[in-house]
Amino acid sequence: MKRLINYINNHVLVKITSLQTAAVVTRIIAGILTSKAIAVFIGPVGLALIGNLKNFVSAFQSISILGLYNGLVKYISDFKEDVDNLSKVISTAFYAGFVSTILVSLLCYFNAELINDLIFPTYNNFAFVIKVFAIVLPFYALNMFIFSIMNGFSKYKILIIINIIGQILSMSIALILIYQSKINGALISVVIAESLIFLITLVGILNRRSLASLIKVGSISLEVFNKMSLYSLMSLFTAVLMPLIAIVIRMYIIENIGYKDAGFWEAITRVSKYYLMLVTSLMALYILPRFSEIEDVKEFRKEVFGFYKTIIPFLVIGLLTIYFLRGLIVTIIFTEEFKPVEDLFIWQLLGDFVKVLSTVIAYQFLAKKMFWHYILTEAFLLITLYSTSIYFINLFDGVIGAVVAHFVSYVMYYGIILLMFGSSLFGVENDKN
Repeated sequence: MKRLINYINNHVLVKITSLQTAAVVTRIIAGILTSKAIAVFIGPVGLALIGNLKNFVSAFQSISILGLYNGLVKYISDFKEDVDNLSKVISTAFYAGFVSTILVSLLCYFNAELINDLIFPTYNNFAFVIKVFAIVLPFYALNMFIFSIMNGFSKYKILIIINIIGQILSMSIALILIYQSKINGALISVVIAESLIFLITLVGILNRRSLASLIKVGSISLEVFNKMSLYSLMSLFTAVLMPLIAIVIRMYIIENIGYKDAGFWEAITRVSKYYLMLVTSLMALYILPRFSEIEDVKEFRKEVFGFYKTIIPFLVIGLLTIYFLRGLIVTIIFTEEFKPVEDLFIWQLLGDFVKVLSTVIAYQFLAKKMFWHYILTEAFLLITLYSTSIYFINLFDGVIGAVVAHFVSYVMYYGIILLMFGSSLFGVENDKN
């Protein structure tokens, strides 16, 4: 696919890809080292608990900023030179995010015991961790607000450098906490990791042009909020519900099979996240902006199949390599205690392969703001993932059912996507928008 290759060579690589790749690699290495420390000092049981907390943190971080900041990036980019509209956009996003974040923080702090009972199995009291999360959450929201502004102004270089340094700082503190305080330290590191990056962001933006003067209560615009709310709802739907579904599935595994098996499922999920980072980064850099430009069905079809022809062969080779080296991978990232994870690779890899195939096409929902198409297909995926997980866990009487469900769910999701875009991709109808 010449357009993709030319884009990478002429735009992405020149501007940000080398730094972006460094950021992704840093995140992967940080994740692997942290996972290794958890495996050595805490084990599968601890990994299961950490998995639940990570999902909770991810969901409530998304709620706290209302998913507004994706829209913020777009509108800042549109109004760079229009001070009045820029002030409206920044002020509306800031105050909406501020109010939402404070409400979520108060909710979490004063309901820490209840949240603890919901996300941790019986006999685990980590309410203090939830309170720490509530205290540091505003710093995460501020960091995301600043990141969105820099992104909107195309300050990619400083943004990625801050991310790299922040990842190194978060990893270092996580390793120290895990070594000194085992499970308590690991849980604390989960809730403070993203907020710590705010410290690096503050240093990075010192002596730079300040937009604080544009943040005014009087500039809050309901019209701007309504326009941004479309991006907000689309972002929130999956960002909130997918982690919550993961918690429900993991709790089901804990209650019906055991802590260790839940830890094994979290382990394979982490490995999946590491190797998919490279592919998803490329799709975010190229596919989404490219689909936003395309108005012609033939071009859309050409881009999808071009991406398949260019990237999928490398993805297949990569996944096969991971499968044949799974024993070594488990040993490097975890410990011998995690050896049962090797049996989960085949279904996870197959599911991830189909996930990439479907995600490429599904980016069209975001690119063209196809709100209801996105919501309905994502709802279908979430319901399918939950129901098949319960079914296959019971059928196989083991955690392997969860990864089988992962594969089956994405096959069904891909089928729905293909049906929806059948005329565009396969020319069932005349080529029209």
